[in-house]
Amino acid sequence: MSSPITAPPIVRRAELSDADALLELRALMLTEMGMPVGGADAPWRAAARSWYAEHLLRPWEFAAFVVDDPEAGVVSSAVGTCDRHTPGPTNLSGLHGHVSNVSTRPEFRHRGHARACLTALLDWFATSTEARVINLNATGQGIGLYQSLGFDVPRHPALQLRL
Repeated sequence: MSSPITAPPIVRRAELSDADALLELRALMLTEMGMPVGGADAPWRAAARSWYAEHLLRPWEFAAFVVDDPEAGVVSSAVGTCDRHTPGPTNLSGLHGHVSNVSTRPEFRHRGHARACLTALLDWFATSTEARVINLNATGQGIGLYQSLGFDVPRHPALQLRL
């Protein structure tokens, strides 16, 4: 017996009213990465909610795409920001993109939601920004998706110092 055919997910650009949903998907992602996120009153949550609210009003440098389930609400997301760096020979604008918060609620996984959100985000970078270098930090769970969309290990490894 074959499984029922499901329609592809419907992706839309996140709006200001989605700030809380983006926050919850971020908390889910961080938890699954082993980071303690605290309760609903954890200080980072208010800071992140304000950050989303501020950045959702900057469509030229920030975009988030979501899958909105008719019954469950927002169940998946992909977030992108643009950052200006010093221009170089292969990047005259100096604009770089960064992907983050690719997250799907567990009960909605393996339905193409993350891929649909990320594909919409990459289309936004390509058609609405000057960013031509897009970076992200991959988890073991997500690396296959990112590689299938063309992401690869950079020529120069990223290093990090925490102060």
